[in-house]
Amino acid sequence: MKKTVLDVGNCGADHGAIAYLLRSNFDVHVLRAVDADEAMDAIRSNSVDLVLINRVIDSDGSRGIDLIREIKAEDALARTAVMLVSNYPEYQDAAVAAGAERGFGKAALRDPETVGILRRLLAPSEA
Repeated sequence: MKKTVLDVGNCGADHGAIAYLLRSNFDVHVLRAVDADEAMDAIRSNSVDLVLINRVIDSDGSRGIDLIREIKAEDALARTAVMLVSNYPEYQDAAVAAGAERGFGKAALRDPETVGILRRLLAPSEA
């Protein structure tokens, strides 16, 4: 069954690169949200398996960690898998402390380790 990934806060070029990475390695549907409000609407109205959130939301400069906290604070959404897209380990640590899965940075989009990180959440379950 095809999984759904929501990409939040990345510029067009970065969204394209992330969507390409996802589609070329997994059977996924990729949605896009430009800001936190769109992201929350998309999560509430779709069955989203993974939310990828940019460290700094491109459209308004808000912090991705704040969106992670908002998602995790809402009972109906708290179990949604979330990852921060950031090259900086300290921001990844903060995201994990807020309830996210350890994510990856844009500099690692071509790294096989990134596919391994995503595989945990996006590969079909073994029956």
